[in-house]
Amino acid sequence: MQLPVKNAAFQTDVTPDRREAGQPPERAIGRVIACDGARATIQSAVSTASWRPTDVWSIGRMVSINLGESRIVALVYKVHAVETAWKETGENPIHIDVEFLGEVQENPDGSSRFQSGISNYPTIGALAHRIRSGDLALVHDLGDRSGVEIGHITQDSSIPATVSVQDMLTRHFALVGTTGVGKSSAVALLLRRAVAVRPRLRVLILDPHNEYASAFPDLALTIDGDALDLPFWMFRQEELADVVFRGRPTLDDEPDILREVVAAARARYRVPTAQEMTRDLGSTLLKRPLEIGLPPRPGQEPPQQAPAIDTAAPFRLKDAFAVIDELIGLHEQRWPRPALRSLKVRLESLHNDPRYRFMFGRANMYETIAPILGQIFRIPMHGRPITAFQLGGLPGEVVNAVASVLSRLAFDLAMASQGACEILVLCEEAHRYVPSDPALGFAPTRQAIARIAKEGRKYGAYLGVVTQRPGDLDPTILSQCSTIFAMRLANERDQQIIRAAISDASASTIGFLSSIGNREAIAFGEGVATTMRMRFANIPAHELPAMGIAKQGEAGAREPTLDDMMRRMRV
Repeated sequence: MQLPVKNAAFQTDVTPDRREAGQPPERAIGRVIACDGARATIQSAVSTASWRPTDVWSIGRMVSINLGESRIVALVYKVHAVETAWKETGENPIHIDVEFLGEVQENPDGSSRFQSGISNYPTIGALAHRIRSGDLALVHDLGDRSGVEIGHITQDSSIPATVSVQDMLTRHFALVGTTGVGKSSAVALLLRRAVAVRPRLRVLILDPHNEYASAFPDLALTIDGDALDLPFWMFRQEELADVVFRGRPTLDDEPDILREVVAAARARYRVPTAQEMTRDLGSTLLKRPLEIGLPPRPGQEPPQQAPAIDTAAPFRLKDAFAVIDELIGLHEQRWPRPALRSLKVRLESLHNDPRYRFMFGRANMYETIAPILGQIFRIPMHGRPITAFQLGGLPGEVVNAVASVLSRLAFDLAMASQGACEILVLCEEAHRYVPSDPALGFAPTRQAIARIAKEGRKYGAYLGVVTQRPGDLDPTILSQCSTIFAMRLANERDQQIIRAAISDASASTIGFLSSIGNREAIAFGEGVATTMRMRFANIPAHELPAMGIAKQGEAGAREPTLDDMMRRMRV
């Protein structure tokens, strides 16, 4: 038979309560009545008259179990009444299920320290009480690691929520949460803190909604479709094929034709000598023989070798057209003429499409990729270490290929710098680029991002993943993120993904992930001291991310002209 337990009785336990000055006298509020390896059940009692909204038994709050020389820190994850009927007068016995997080131990010099895990389990009857403010601060203290403040602990707003930027970056991080909970503002806050303490850090934001341009007015360079130069010759074979064929499945011959045409065009890209110009005055690269860059015919000497198809060597599109024309005119057909004509039409349509001006408009103004890398990755920084790369203004069928190019270049640049140039690639809507289904998405993008996740930390290339649908994200990528900020998630599948990522010692924290407030998060992993429920700090209005879309009914909002809308549509 379960007997109601009076709060007053808890004050007379033989175990001293050693209350800190200023602590309320009703700190003692229950006793342990059951315990297993990771959890315990506490019995307490409440009455209608003494009920308060900020009661210690609120879900997600931490409590302390007194063992004399140490105190176990536990998390409340379930509360239920013992009896089915509620008494308006007198006290009602309740049971509280808690999960062990760690232990606060007293040192001989009088100081205290917190350690994850516990060395001694509570005995039946051990006293449970409100956690001391000092103990709560110890739980979330990073110790010897330096940290930056990103908000405060939900349970006690006087205790700062701190994160180790070093561990958060070098071991990658993820921020997940449904739409409208404050993900973008949390990302902006984290990035500001990161660049403030890591002066060599450069940040590349893959921004599909064009919302971060307003978040870093003093720190970021914004690159949109008008300001972007990403020449077509920087794209690798698969990336260029994805653009040329608009993501549709290719026919058997099409990738091989494109590969041969590009190889031949690259071989023809060279500056003629003065003697050649005198001998062939007025000629163009279109008149150069087809043999340059193409496989030899039987009995013929090997021609000039073309650069490898995946090297960032420039070539001219008119050379590619010339090669196609010459292939069409061959007596012995190497490829079907309809496929060759189709490829030429596709290349011509891309070249003439104003939406692809960033690839073809100024492509042959550059002889190397150096000025392009300098612009995108802020070398030198000039006080703006962040690049907000606006993908929203690009054609939808080319976004995956562009993301692949940028992620690949970020890794290559970090590796070439031997760690001197630290680069964080932040992927907004990451489930678009690395979906959980291998049949979806774009394989080169998946490979480029996965390479950063798996090998990047050795060279100073880091990954930040932001998504509202972690269930649709490649679990391999998420598993490489050792620090996760989980904001409100309503979808059960998404919660299961986060539950699988969190350590067993705090898995019950995810039980209330669907009901936490805006700007709140459950942070866990290498970058924090222990799993914590925290609220991100406010940031000034002029540093908030915004999509630049006028709210419906907003006073003073000017309706854009037709020319404005046509320009944004890039047609």
